[in-house]
Amino acid sequence: MSKLGALQETLGHTFRDESLLRLALTHPSVVHESTGYQPHNQRLEFLGDSVLGLVLTRELYEKFPEFGEGPLTKARAKMVNRRTLAAEARRLGLGRHLILSRGEEASGGRERQSALADAFEALLGAIFLDAGYEAARAFILRCFRDAFGELTEIPNLENPKGELQELLQAKAAEAPQYEMTYASGPDHNREFECAVFHQGIELGRGRGRSKKEAESRAAIAALEKLREPAASVPSGGEAAES
Repeated sequence: MSKLGALQETLGHTFRDESLLRLALTHPSVVHESTGYQPHNQRLEFLGDSVLGLVLTRELYEKFPEFGEGPLTKARAKMVNRRTLAAEARRLGLGRHLILSRGEEASGGRERQSALADAFEALLGAIFLDAGYEAARAFILRCFRDAFGELTEIPNLENPKGELQELLQAKAAEAPQYEMTYASGPDHNREFECAVFHQGIELGRGRGRSKKEAESRAAIAALEKLREPAASVPSGGEAAES
């Protein structure tokens, strides 16, 4: 089996046009050692970046209908960054298959985060051109399932409960309180709903497969509400008047 054949077996995708895979693995540094035009993976990287963004945006949009643009954007940003993309490239073994200039090879290019992340995005562009959107989508979700699981909880850049507590305690010493409003379903498939209160005022509710997840979603709902232009953090006087 050829080196690219072994790689395709690892990828779970056999290219109809193997030249696309070779192009995806060709680092731009090869231009410096070529006398004529030498194609490289930057155009495929550009395409793959868009395919990746579309696939993950759709997945987050469909799985988390209760969240607005802000949390969804933050979740996507956590999933799509150089570190996570490079980690996927390492897991797939892309580094040892990269086509590099001698200088890039000597300076450790096979393990460089930027080179690995770019190659992973270029690979996505190559799969898209070779077999279409559904094949690229299936590959992306398979890769990100390994990194983020089944996405039963939305990936967040922050700790929403901690962020909510900081926001509220800037105005009043009292911490937010979380109450479970109901739980339903069999033991192996429970669903919980929690509400978060501050000084007797309900700020948000959330649902999840665990109390922790429901509380996190309640905190996110409260943060979204408090960040609306007309919203303000409840003060002690407001709570007394309500």
